[in-house]
Amino acid sequence: MSRELAVLPPLDREEQDRVLREFLDSSGRRGLIDNGGFQKVNSILVSAFGPEAGKRLADQLLESMHPEPSSRDLLRQADPDVLARVVQSEHPQTIALVLCQLETAAAAQFLRALPAELKPEVTRRAASLEQVSPEVLERLTRSIRGKLSAASGASFQAFGGVRTVADLLNQVDADEAEQILQTIGAENPQLDQEIRRLMFVFDDLINVSPDSLRALVGRLDRKVLTVALKGSNPELKKKFTSLMSSRAAEMLAEDMQALGPVRIKDVEEAQQKIIATVKQMEADGLLSVRGGAEEFVE
Repeated sequence: MSRELAVLPPLDREEQDRVLREFLDSSGRRGLIDNGGFQKVNSILVSAFGPEAGKRLADQLLESMHPEPSSRDLLRQADPDVLARVVQSEHPQTIALVLCQLETAAAAQFLRALPAELKPEVTRRAASLEQVSPEVLERLTRSIRGKLSAASGASFQAFGGVRTVADLLNQVDADEAEQILQTIGAENPQLDQEIRRLMFVFDDLINVSPDSLRALVGRLDRKVLTVALKGSNPELKKKFTSLMSSRAAEMLAEDMQALGPVRIKDVEEAQQKIIATVKQMEADGLLSVRGGAEEFVE
């Protein structure tokens, strides 16, 4: 009923009289009826449910009557380069909000297109974001929608945070990512380390080339590798054992079984030790974990 009332067009006097006569004839009662329209239904809902609940119901009704792409969809549909040009004069916090609405690949392109002096600050703010209200996001979208059109012719939501930034920087050029992180680290060393820690996770070793993995295994303590693989996925275990002789693979499987239950904390610590070795080898030019081009360097 609320929906029908909201979409009811204005009625001329003749139409109103006809409807009223039909109503009076059928009900035997006299009364008055106003035109419909969204303002009318908004007033009814506010009266029935109170200002806050009524407004929320009215907003939901309006959205169902005029379905449009969500705020996030509107931003994601924009060309990242154009979007970067449009928002680069905004406050870094606003730019960070936009960044965190994009898919990772588009966000990386968006970040690359920003002025160099903005990249570290926007990245830092994006890493600090956790939640944003739909109202804030809607106001943000409205503020840049017109600019986007001119430039191109065209409850809380969780997003952002350190993980998003780590995934993003994994797709940015290595030198540029390092420059951004160094700038962040100068101001917030802890945030810098947390982003770096998440930029490569243990399961990402599945994408490292066999030659690089062999070089890595040669540097690892066998017990550390056993504990780390105890908590890894089967595919990664299989990739490691495929690099070993049959006997060595059997011994590794026996060692993992002999460990029995292992605390998750111990597994994570072992995996972090291996990741630290990976990062050191990458810094030494012995392997690469970026972009799927992992080649061992003699």
